[in-house]
Amino acid sequence: MYILRSAMKIPRLLRRLLSLYILITTYILSLNLPSFPFFLLIDVIATVYFKLCNLSSTTVDLDHSTTMHFWISAHRRFNKPNLLLIHGYGGNSKWQFLRQIRRLSQHFNLYVPDLLFFGESVTTNKDRTVEFQAECVSEGMRRLGVERCSVYAISYGGYVGFRMAEIRGEMVEKVVIMSSGIGATAEQMKEQVKKIGRNAVDLLLPQKPQDLRLLMDLAIYTFDPFKWLPNCMLNDFIRMTCNDHRREKQELVEELMDSKNDSKPLSVLTQDTLLIWGDKDKVFPLSLAYQLQRHLGPKSRLEIVKDAGHAANIDAPNSLTDLIIPFVLGTTTQSLHP
Repeated sequence: MYILRSAMKIPRLLRRLLSLYILITTYILSLNLPSFPFFLLIDVIATVYFKLCNLSSTTVDLDHSTTMHFWISAHRRFNKPNLLLIHGYGGNSKWQFLRQIRRLSQHFNLYVPDLLFFGESVTTNKDRTVEFQAECVSEGMRRLGVERCSVYAISYGGYVGFRMAEIRGEMVEKVVIMSSGIGATAEQMKEQVKKIGRNAVDLLLPQKPQDLRLLMDLAIYTFDPFKWLPNCMLNDFIRMTCNDHRREKQELVEELMDSKNDSKPLSVLTQDTLLIWGDKDKVFPLSLAYQLQRHLGPKSRLEIVKDAGHAANIDAPNSLTDLIIPFVLGTTTQSLHP
């Protein structure tokens, strides 16, 4: 019981540490030092938090050319199902699941990979397709000893998770996809980019603070910390998350937007699938959510999170988690909080 109470205090402690850190950082920035690694230290805090949530870091060499990095549950339990978390564009796996990881770790054995060219996952292979990402994640899971798992995937990660469910049907049990443009035609994608008014590569790989502010404004509806951060901090974030493997990340976007993908018929998954969308999503509008749900048919369900944007994992992490846990466990929402 004491351990449980202590675990429940972790988010409050994390918030206090972050608040203290921001105060100290703001003071240091007022001294007009040439540079201060704000986001690097936030990344260190996120690493510590993942470890407090019983996750450990590991790398898997798939072959002589490809290495995948995973965060995995340090003490896997046979009475817990396995859940694979696949991040989208922007940062690495820690940044996108930070506000959900504690509760999910209480219910599942977690596996959280960095996709290729994000975080610590790299390859010299020239393949930039979603299929290759899915094959690498699947092989990494197999080498970690996982035979069966469910998948929770965000945005670009949704493409990867969807493809993994197609090619590894014997491994994937249930699928949760959040705010992903799966099934959108190249014409629909181009039309959406036209509405936003920016090239997809420039948008997803910002080079200037104003570009990053635009991206965050599109992705986040309520909880947007980037609005008040000074340009020096945003430049630090760009150096840390966008400049590393920039060319390869650009090729991933170009491959995803290629019109030749329209010639590939979209499968109807055999797994039960939960689609989750923020009602204020400016990146992939709700029309694409309904379109995908109609395509997948009766084995799929669409849930819309109110007052959440494209990054519902940041805007409404608790609402999102309240949907994911009972769906994967096959229980009711009332059983989440005994």
